[in-house]
Amino acid sequence: MIADLIAALLLLVIAAYACAGGTDYGAGFWDLTAGGAERGRRPRWLIDHAMAPVWEVNNVWLVFVLVIMWTGFPVLFQTVFSAMWVPLALAAVGMVLRGAGFALRKPVRRIAGRRLYGAVFALASLLTPFFLGAAVGGIASGRAAPGTAASAEAWSNPTSVLFGLLAVATTAFLGAVFLARDADRFDAPDLVGHFRRRALGSLVALAVLTAVMLTVTRTDAPHVWHGLTHGAGLALVILAGVCSLATGWLLVRRSGTWSRATAVGVVAAAVLAWGVAQRPYLVPTSLTVAEGAGAPSALRWLGLVILVAVVLIAPAVALLYRLDTQGELEPLSDADLRGTGPDHRGEV
Repeated sequence: MIADLIAALLLLVIAAYACAGGTDYGAGFWDLTAGGAERGRRPRWLIDHAMAPVWEVNNVWLVFVLVIMWTGFPVLFQTVFSAMWVPLALAAVGMVLRGAGFALRKPVRRIAGRRLYGAVFALASLLTPFFLGAAVGGIASGRAAPGTAASAEAWSNPTSVLFGLLAVATTAFLGAVFLARDADRFDAPDLVGHFRRRALGSLVALAVLTAVMLTVTRTDAPHVWHGLTHGAGLALVILAGVCSLATGWLLVRRSGTWSRATAVGVVAAAVLAWGVAQRPYLVPTSLTVAEGAGAPSALRWLGLVILVAVVLIAPAVALLYRLDTQGELEPLSDADLRGTGPDHRGEV
């Protein structure tokens, strides 16, 4: 019972990282495809301003994932990191390079340096979700069974490649939806249409890749396919489809108020559908939740730690996201720092 509860919490945290971290990766994707220096100047300006307050915080969810896996399901942790160490190592390198590129591209004075760090940030934003998705595809297709040695086939098979492409398309979709809303918040009407069109295009790509994925998994990952087409898994797939239609409708109507919520609903429902489809396995069909779980005493302490962490961290993260979406975390301009901004009243 406690193992199932911790597994459900792990799935929820993975969904949170997919939504929060995926939005940041998607912003990097659109940075990569923004065009040359002049053409891409405005989109990149928006990406910098939209990401700056929260990009580091989103990795909190990844820390939760690793801690829960390592402590609660040590057999799963060992299995995954043994069989999938190559794509996971590449994803980890991508995260480091991506953070360094984003942090360093603005303070560097030389144009060549800015372009170099910008390219590192953008390319890492594309490759990192692909390798993470490829690792998940290898797990979903049962290629990361206990005792499996690392090999290219474990993460370069049809299911892994499709999961990787789905991860990239998902991040592009989330990033475009959030940036379209940010463009409206920053009073940049030209960028609202720019990112709304890209959100619609990535939504279409996501739908096509999902259809292909369902076709491929029928033969390559039959247990997951069965779970996605029956019971709770099917209900979550339908929910993701409904949220997709709602997001498309809101984007076409140029109503961005709720488009973020429905876009998050698409991704969260899809991740939950994948997790539910694998039941009762952590790795289909070789490692069940009970077999991969740690000692009951360790699980109980882990549950207590998670509860304390949620009570302490979740309100702070929620407040940060709320302040960011309301535009309360804008950096001070030179005029503000000199006390000559438009809202300065001269008080001491």
